[in-house]
Amino acid sequence: MNYQHKELSSGRWQKLSFMEQMANIGSEVERAILWREKNKDYARKALFRQLELLDLTIADQKNQLRLKELTRLREALVDYFAFDNQYHSSDRLWRSYFYPFNFAARRDR
Repeated sequence: MNYQHKELSSGRWQKLSFMEQMANIGSEVERAILWREKNKDYARKALFRQLELLDLTIADQKNQLRLKELTRLREALVDYFAFDNQYHSSDRLWRSYFYPFNFAARRDR
């Protein structure tokens, strides 16, 4: 696989806490939201980066008990950004989902 986040994919990602991993994914989600109307190519690239980080999170052994949530999250993100939004997600929903991870990741530093 050709990773955008080469340093993270080489093992650094697994050293981050779950909260830090999710906060980083949330940052890419926010980028995709912000670029969606301004630049479709940038928004698409942000989608691919968020999915890459989410896949690294799914593969991380410490997150095995969260696989159901993580795989459902991946499904819902793809639905929202690339397909028909069958789950009726919104920018507000994604921001409210990821905000607590950002708060928790910063608190734990």
